[in-house]
Amino acid sequence: MTAASTPGPEVLRRALAAAVRAPSVHNTQPWRWRVTTDRLELHADPDRRLPYTDPDRRDQLVSCGSALGFLHVALAALGAGHEVVRFPTGDRNHLATVRLTGAAPDPADHTVAALARAIPHRRTDRRPFREGVDSRHARAVLGEHAARYGTTLHTVTDAVAREHLAALEDTAAREIRARPGQAAELLVWTHRYPGSHDGVPAGSLPRGAPWRPGPDLGVRFPGGSLPARAAVRDEATIMVLTTHADDDPARLAAGEAAGVVLLAATALGLSTCPLSRVLETSRTRADLARQVLRTTDHPQLLLRVGRPQDDAELPETPRRSPADVLLH
Repeated sequence: MTAASTPGPEVLRRALAAAVRAPSVHNTQPWRWRVTTDRLELHADPDRRLPYTDPDRRDQLVSCGSALGFLHVALAALGAGHEVVRFPTGDRNHLATVRLTGAAPDPADHTVAALARAIPHRRTDRRPFREGVDSRHARAVLGEHAARYGTTLHTVTDAVAREHLAALEDTAAREIRARPGQAAELLVWTHRYPGSHDGVPAGSLPRGAPWRPGPDLGVRFPGGSLPARAAVRDEATIMVLTTHADDDPARLAAGEAAGVVLLAATALGLSTCPLSRVLETSRTRADLARQVLRTTDHPQLLLRVGRPQDDAELPETPRRSPADVLLH
């Protein structure tokens, strides 16, 4: 990306094209945007919230926050000074207004600007990882990006804590499966018709029978058509983003942090896979904080992070075009 002599509306359009590449729960892309001459408004799209999976809309806010994080990185790379006002009106769906200031970017944005090169290459990798994140430097870099948004990135390394996490995942899976309508909701978003611009296509899921990463993590991914080495043990490092508060602004901030952390991991040559199911029931979410993380903070997102099976770039998950997400 280049810089800022470009007129304001063109800068905003280019930044928006980057923002809509952000990850979201089941690739629902639950956002709408309004573009004017010098600002962008981010709105949650109530029609794309998952009422059975996400009754408190935490997943939607984290997803929208990740797009806001991508937008910040893109604007920094374009040399566009900007300010972000979160929840600027009484409308709960109006999540943020981002205004171009006409000034140079904040000096602190220099670090995140470099992450823009990772935007076209970031993927959610649901295959087993051949290595975790052993580098203290890499963990420190990811933690510093998370801290910028007032969040904390925890690494779950203790074997007993990981056993607790696996048990909580199984408990959450049973409770969520019992919710009327949830199975149909999951089927809709993970078995999209060919040519769809949202949802999780078969090409983004590992080939073969459903598999369980970890093996001490209770998540199971459905089988798809993506080639994967089934015999490889998953060595992913599990990280958890937490916030001090647990309100809408905290969840949006967690999403911003998640978006930037995912880009930073990509820039470090790491693969990533966000996970949220253990957080989608109040009981398992509370137990994750108390039993696994031993914190009074509130978990907002789990991340599998590690070295990919190979250097081949995964297929891009489909996205709606910027024109399809505009509010007029």
